[in-house]
Amino acid sequence: MPFLQSRAGGDIWYLEEGAGRPLLFVHGWCMSGAVWQLQQRPLADRYRVITVDLRGHGRSSAPQEGMGGIDGLAGDLLDLVQLLDLRDLVAVGWSLGAQLLLTAYTRAARRFAGMVLVGATPRFTAAPDFPYGLPVIEAQGMRLKIRRNLARALDGFHQRLFVAGELDEATVGCQVAAVLADVVPPTAAAALDGLEALMGAEMLQEATRVQCPTLLIHGEQDRICLPDASLWLARAVPDSRRIVYPGCGHAPFLSRPERFNRDLIEFMEGLRDRQ
Repeated sequence: MPFLQSRAGGDIWYLEEGAGRPLLFVHGWCMSGAVWQLQQRPLADRYRVITVDLRGHGRSSAPQEGMGGIDGLAGDLLDLVQLLDLRDLVAVGWSLGAQLLLTAYTRAARRFAGMVLVGATPRFTAAPDFPYGLPVIEAQGMRLKIRRNLARALDGFHQRLFVAGELDEATVGCQVAAVLADVVPPTAAAALDGLEALMGAEMLQEATRVQCPTLLIHGEQDRICLPDASLWLARAVPDSRRIVYPGCGHAPFLSRPERFNRDLIEFMEGLRDRQ
């Protein structure tokens, strides 16, 4: 299986399938590249699909000195882009992954043809100049739950990904459960480091520097990254379009994969028409 040597000394696992325009998927907090399997298999018939496990997640190791914050995680992505010589790239980032892409874009904009930011926010916690994040006390509560019992904390987090009725259809619920079961949970230390990265990150300025076409996809009832956060992004990113999925929470690509894949293909084909 392919690994990239992390700049911090660990191994970064990635999976590559298909051919054509490169399509890189970046997962969110306490997840892994396995969370994109409902996209990887169908889209590899059209594109060169790459999924990656962030350091300390999935099959990637965690450096002894820690996760390295947003800069360290984004640096690994840039190293992977360079290793695979990804050009004319479309990158899809979910939650934490969206913040990493905003950071990576500022350092390698020429590599990007477009971005898709899912359940995205430029700032996870609320601030006077950005009231669209979670209250700081709620994020601090997440930290306490991880320290007490990681498995229980992640189980609660998985439940908060979805809203009432979103998974009522039996096939949808079973499919989502199967995907989440394939995600290897990180260690408590990696989970805490990732949470600290989220709590400390502010991408307000980075968002305004994005010049490539950007698709924003958000669940209408997202309780983790609030929908108004992507509305702010839609106003800040000049060449952007926002799609809201009714009846969905923080992971619409899991509960509505067919629609998500169609929207992603439409975005990809629209980029081709611009050339």
